Amino acid sequence: MARSNGNTSRVDDLLASVTGDMLGDLPQAFTDNSIRVERILLEMVRPDPVQPRRVLPESIHLNFHTNRVTPTQALRELVQIVQIAARQRGRPFNNVLELLPKGDDEREDEPAVNLSPEETLLRDLVNLAITIRDDGQVNPLTVVDVSQGVTRLFRIETGERRYWATWLLRDFIPGYTGDGMIPCIIIPANRSSVFRQAKENTARSGLTAVALARQAALLLLTVHSYEIPAYAVGNDFFRQALDLDLRTKREYTDTILSAMGGIKRAQFSLIKNLLRLSDEALELADRHAIEEFKLRHVVATPPEYHAEVVRQIIDFNLSAKQVKELCEGDSAHQEKDADDVSPSAARMAKVTQTISGTTPQELARALMRQEGDASIARARLQAMRKLLGDAERYLSAD
Repeated sequence: MARSNGNTSRVDDLLASVTGDMLGDLPQAFTDNSIRVERILLEMVRPDPVQPRRVLPESIHLNFHTNRVTPTQALRELVQIVQIAARQRGRPFNNVLELLPKGDDEREDEPAVNLSPEETLLRDLVNLAITIRDDGQVNPLTVVDVSQGVTRLFRIETGERRYWATWLLRDFIPGYTGDGMIPCIIIPANRSSVFRQAKENTARSGLTAVALARQAALLLLTVHSYEIPAYAVGNDFFRQALDLDLRTKREYTDTILSAMGGIKRAQFSLIKNLLRLSDEALELADRHAIEEFKLRHVVATPPEYHAEVVRQIIDFNLSAKQVKELCEGDSAHQEKDADDVSPSAARMAKVTQTISGTTPQELARALMRQEGDASIARARLQAMRKLLGDAERYLSAD
């Protein structure tokens, strides 16, 4: 219990020392008594459902924001997903603390452990939870007061990872002795800002290209006076921004680009254009943090190929050059009219008559000679396997 009192005192001292400088670009600084700092019961705080950065996997994110699961149940789902992934890689665990690396077990001659995205997420949250336990909540959350009547409720503007780490500490890490409160800077509802949220997102590491695309869309939708809902939304909500641009809102251009990390207009357009990816491709690219300069080539292919190409990027760790070559090669497989057979399709059909005279080794060598890269060769075979499977289903339907 001594540790709990020490942490509480440390946090109280921190909150008492908060000044206008610490609040960054909050309007009217801290002299405005409408902005206050309090320690709030964790149950009264909720993440922003339209936050561009996804902390939890998409399925859990949607279940949580549609009130199908509680915070504890959401984290339990995450832990179960990670346990399955870890078991498949020969690293089973029962307690989340086992995810933390042990200094005495690390040797320079040991290969780096290849963690799944969910393993990395949970390990980082556990690390943050342990830091909060040992040092207190050094950086308060920024929350918007969305209370109605006697029901007090606060929506997180910045700090969602700290929120989930605190829940993890409370319910999944043994020896928690806190009081269930979390320190927050409280902003009135009429003073909330998607620009402040965007600056916080882009200032921190780990924001994926897909999350940046959602962030760009949210800023555009805001300045074009679209209503931003208070519930979880799908990708189609963000895709509305594909019909919007900066030209018609020139007075906001510099502010938007600054909130996006000081990028150029051309880069802003490339990032926003990622929203053209299919839903499955967006989820995969977000989960595996695939860079924009790889995904821009995928956008140019038909939507039905998006997810497959993204999987190949993940499976074979393709470079941007390899993705470009793969996507340009796939353009020959775009759908034709029912009575139109392309020359490439005719050539492939002819190849099927000579397949018995070709060995796997010869095909592998021919692919390597053609592509000059084993990763692209494997990706070509995987794309061909999908094409052949689709062709077989087409024949069965006939």
